[in-house]
Amino acid sequence: MLPALYVSKTGLAAQDMNLTTISNNLANVSTTGFKADRAEFQDLLYQTKRQPGANSTNDTELPSGLQLGTGVRIVGTQKNFTAGSLATTDQPLDMAVNGRGFFQIMQPDGTVAYTRDGTFHLDSNGQIVTSSGMALEPAIVVPTNAQTFTVGTDGTVSITTAANATSQVIGNLQTADFINPAGLQSVGGNLYLETASSGAPQVGTPGLNGFGTTLQNTLENSNVSTVNELVNMITTQRAYEMNSKVISTADQMLQFITQNL
Repeated sequence: MLPALYVSKTGLAAQDMNLTTISNNLANVSTTGFKADRAEFQDLLYQTKRQPGANSTNDTELPSGLQLGTGVRIVGTQKNFTAGSLATTDQPLDMAVNGRGFFQIMQPDGTVAYTRDGTFHLDSNGQIVTSSGMALEPAIVVPTNAQTFTVGTDGTVSITTAANATSQVIGNLQTADFINPAGLQSVGGNLYLETASSGAPQVGTPGLNGFGTTLQNTLENSNVSTVNELVNMITTQRAYEMNSKVISTADQMLQFITQNL
């Protein structure tokens, strides 16, 4: 009965963490470029009372053993990097990657972060920056006399001015991809950092060598499915209740022993 209490305790803790993951997904259902997380469970060590395959006699073996599990834990959260739906906007600085790839963002400490959030703005110097003011990498500065601003599917950035109606290329967007995007470290602010698990970034031109194309006047929505998350929330709640019921049952059994022995 005492082991059952501790096993159920691990179940409660794991389901609580699972609910935290689900709640974070639902909280970010409207976050541009957000990728949903999925909790991954793993059973804990087993107490082996009888070893499977051990000899019961000189000529016979045990067909199965006696192994008692000690519970469960969450060992990781898996990012789902499937593409979210694309929404058309009327903002020329809104961009999305249609396919594989991340925008590169220069952080204040000089390191590069990566994002699928293409909600960009201009700072006081005309440089394209994120909502937090961090610069797009490679840096692109839009002149103050620009009349139109155009981003091609290959990342070519061009403008026209009142004095010159011919398009002038002022920069080229480059995106980065990873062999294992799920290994990126989420740091908040819609940003990811490279890790040993993700591998080194592969930087290239949008639309070439497997990289997704860049789309102007477009944003990528969160890929969170509210229906799936609500179903997961219900199953998590029921699993939590069942683990609570085990604790209650074990408590009643202990109460019976203490009162009758």
